[in-house]
Amino acid sequence: MADHIDDIDSDPLPAGTLALQTIAMPADANWNGDIFGGWLVSQMDLAGAVTARRAARGRIATVAIDSMAFLRPVPVGAVISCYTQLLDIGRTSMKIQVEVWISDHNSNQAKVTEGIFTFVAIDGTGHTRPVPKASAN
Repeated sequence: MADHIDDIDSDPLPAGTLALQTIAMPADANWNGDIFGGWLVSQMDLAGAVTARRAARGRIATVAIDSMAFLRPVPVGAVISCYTQLLDIGRTSMKIQVEVWISDHNSNQAKVTEGIFTFVAIDGTGHTRPVPKASAN
């Protein structure tokens, strides 16, 4: 990873709450040495699921990625931080914004990707169920 991350993002700080943090490892890299986009999407899905499970108070499933933008490559060794914001709660669904930021050993950070994920609350048989009303608070 480079010694410094050039801050070219207009967002000075991540939006939302830290839901997941990990390190990008060599096994997650492509032939150019950058982290696979699919690996990042899976980390975002996990982070969104943390927030959705809390709101749904139980089992959930991802049903859609409504938008996705890759802003810059992620180098091996970067600390990956996924921040989530609950944007909307429907009867059975939750729309969650996920931002991924990387940081280096000097605490410089940069946003690398963002997306909107939709989850639904499900029961023990895999059928949708209502999200508890208290989750909207």
